[in-house]
Amino acid sequence: MDVFEAIKGRRSIRAYKPNPIPDELLSKILEAAQWAPSAGNRQARDFIIVRDPEVKRGLCKAALEQCFIEEAPVDIVVCANEERSASRYGERGRWLYCLLDAAASVQNILLAAHALGLGACWIGAFHDQEVAKTLGLPGWLRPIAIIPIGYPAERPWPTSRMPPESLVHRDRYKAGRG
Repeated sequence: MDVFEAIKGRRSIRAYKPNPIPDELLSKILEAAQWAPSAGNRQARDFIIVRDPEVKRGLCKAALEQCFIEEAPVDIVVCANEERSASRYGERGRWLYCLLDAAASVQNILLAAHALGLGACWIGAFHDQEVAKTLGLPGWLRPIAIIPIGYPAERPWPTSRMPPESLVHRDRYKAGRG
């Protein structure tokens, strides 16, 4: 799939068929995540693969009852590895660079899943502490995204986008509020 086709064709999928995801497809998705850019090549992100129904239920509760997390055959929880980034960049690495590293990998996961005929959704609305407790995360791993992945059971329409002239500024910021 062409990268521009993948970018424009990807949708947030919130309904999944019960079919399991083959390990080879999950490996390709995780490889794509690994190849995302990162500050100083620290790769300050870790991936927790969740298939256990009880753990998925805990994630659903932590994510404000977004229960399609439970319905997906697999969830990937992307975590910022604060210590890995801070070991080179100090506090800026801890509070910023590791988040950027994690976010870049999330985008790669979403695009790779779409290119492989799977659906996924970037979930950022959750209680960090509840997710960390559900997964037994150490204090230096911060959950950034929960990504349910499965074969799509829906085909959402494209959402609207703001025109580029509303977002792109040349040389200086010249736009108003809103």
